[in-house]
Amino acid sequence: MFDHLEIRVLPPEPRFAAQLRFWVNGEDVIERAVAKGGRGPFAADVLPAGRPSLLRATGEARRLELGEPDCTGGCCGFLSVVVRRFGDIVQWSDWEVPHASASPAESHFDASQYDAEVARAEAARWWQVAE
Repeated sequence: MFDHLEIRVLPPEPRFAAQLRFWVNGEDVIERAVAKGGRGPFAADVLPAGRPSLLRATGEARRLELGEPDCTGGCCGFLSVVVRRFGDIVQWSDWEVPHASASPAESHFDASQYDAEVARAEAARWWQVAE
């Protein structure tokens, strides 16, 4: 059975730009691993306009920063994961967590569901502020 990914964009706040949250099987990965007050990456950094998202999975393993504690990642470390595609499967593994947090479990997504969710997040640009 595959895991299920949902990518949510939180609206901009006075102190922060719009940020991403990652829900795996109905659970907020950042809140679980970093705790309340933790932040996801800025949506504009991970979902850049006119370029493929950093979340896209390829056969080449890539480490992505998915979150940080409220004291900043430079202080206590970032939440990061290695993303890699194996045919019809996208794997999230080799978690690095801030503090002494518990690492999330390795996840295996059906590549078509994963690709569709990333494409949906790339296309939904309601949070983007015109410059």
